[in-house]
Amino acid sequence: MGKVLVLFDSLSGNTGKMAALVAEGARQIPGTEVRLKNITEATPEDVLWCQGIAVGSPTNMGLLSWRMKKFWDETLAGQWMKVDGKIACAFSSSGGWGGGSELACQSILTLLMNFGFLVFGLTDYASKLMTAHYGAVTAREPRSEESQAACKKLGKRLAEWVAVFADGRQEQHPLSKSDERLGPG
Repeated sequence: MGKVLVLFDSLSGNTGKMAALVAEGARQIPGTEVRLKNITEATPEDVLWCQGIAVGSPTNMGLLSWRMKKFWDETLAGQWMKVDGKIACAFSSSGGWGGGSELACQSILTLLMNFGFLVFGLTDYASKLMTAHYGAVTAREPRSEESQAACKKLGKRLAEWVAVFADGRQEQHPLSKSDERLGPG
């Protein structure tokens, strides 16, 4: 059974709503166990438990939040070299479009790569104009169908990669399923 952790920080609740959608997407893949954890409640054991992790943070000046950074710097420091090879992705909300959410996702991905996580983004579209190349992003809460679809698609893809690489379930490989891939335009 694949194990996915959706770890998030949320001050206004917007990133928390994204996290719930990411978790919903991960649950679409049969045989996936999902934990949804706020950074204030998470422990190193949660990160050690999972095979795949989606990390979400509010965008703070184009970077991840200080609470998320502190978790990895201090709480997870003792787990260095114990999480190598786990699969990871990112998501972020900002106060408005152009607020740096994709940069925040890149800062999360950089942090995860330093811990040895295998990170990914999505090449397929969640809707006609919504991609998640660096992770799912939204301005404020994910109200639009497009933003919600991007969050769910990110979670689903994480669960697919966990199913393929951690559980050996090749039938879950996203390229073996062409029914929901959308191209630009």
